[in-house]
Amino acid sequence: MIFRISRSCFSSISVKLPSFKVHHLELQQLPKTATTTSSELLAYYKSMQLQRRMEIACDNLYKQRLIRGFLHLADGQESIYEGLHAGLTYDDCVITAYRDHCIALLRGDTPHQIIAEMMAKQTGSTKGKGGSMHYYKKATNFYGGHGIVGAQIPLGTGLAFAQKYLKKPNVTLIMFGDGAANQGQLYEAANMAQLWHLPAIYFIENNLFGMGTSIDRASANTKFYTRGDVIPGIQIDGNNVFQVRETLKFAKKHCLEKGPIFIEAMTYRYHGHSMSDPGVTYRTREEVQQQRKTRDCINYVKNIILENKVADEHQLEEIDNSTQNEIDIAVEQAKVDPVPPSTELTTDVYVDNENHFIRGILYKDSVLPKSQ
Repeated sequence: MIFRISRSCFSSISVKLPSFKVHHLELQQLPKTATTTSSELLAYYKSMQLQRRMEIACDNLYKQRLIRGFLHLADGQESIYEGLHAGLTYDDCVITAYRDHCIALLRGDTPHQIIAEMMAKQTGSTKGKGGSMHYYKKATNFYGGHGIVGAQIPLGTGLAFAQKYLKKPNVTLIMFGDGAANQGQLYEAANMAQLWHLPAIYFIENNLFGMGTSIDRASANTKFYTRGDVIPGIQIDGNNVFQVRETLKFAKKHCLEKGPIFIEAMTYRYHGHSMSDPGVTYRTREEVQQQRKTRDCINYVKNIILENKVADEHQLEEIDNSTQNEIDIAVEQAKVDPVPPSTELTTDVYVDNENHFIRGILYKDSVLPKSQ
């Protein structure tokens, strides 16, 4: 889709950033404004719309029983993923929990691969074997996708250790929710990261509820950006893509020079914790609607586009239709894609699969090493 915009793609637009809260840092160290362009604004808008429409499509597929098992949707939090994509590079590592579809998209998977994976199709990101919670892409340093609460935190700290050991000029973004912030393994890992000055960014997606429990009921200290004790921390508006982007740029520089940092991104998910959670037993429908009306991260970018006459409502509607069409095509293709053959049960078990014994349900179905 091609349309003309009202101002130069390369003209600079200055955006005022919301205020920061800091721990063991000085406010003047952090930026007060961000600079963007018309083309960048349109790219952010389109990407975040693609993320949201993909998540809504997955919701519909789950209700049609075409996606089974666990499904955790991230609509409402798209600016976090767009901001991390803009603030870091593919040479920086990212590891997260199970709300991971949008990160997979921004780290190089296509909507078709992501949706097909959830539908357990052979054309999925990992041949239909991983499902919703276990996306992974080594080529772009995306290390998942983890189903156990907080389990990715020490693994991410290990990635940061490897980067320092190999003298790489990169960082690891370790993402987890406010619920996982009470896990003991976070503090064991962060303690080591501080002692060894590892390039680790501990990134808390604070959507106010750990499953169905509010942060006030679960956490004695709800200032998660201070949880690192001697480790510096920043609280930001996670629904502001520019503040996420600029904070990650700052955090990367800080980590490479001084060691780990905590970032707490205040955000809100529109769906419940998972598809088994209607999301209205511990909060009201009115609360969700108020968040949509006043804090929606896509509308924030849309308003900047309109205010700066980058595009008009009709042109943005064309983008909306284009992204919806892309998702619709991906869904229809995934529906007719084949499921993995039974032989896939014994592949990808080991790195050197052919030289290992893999026990079948019956011994006669076992896979013997080629050397035997």
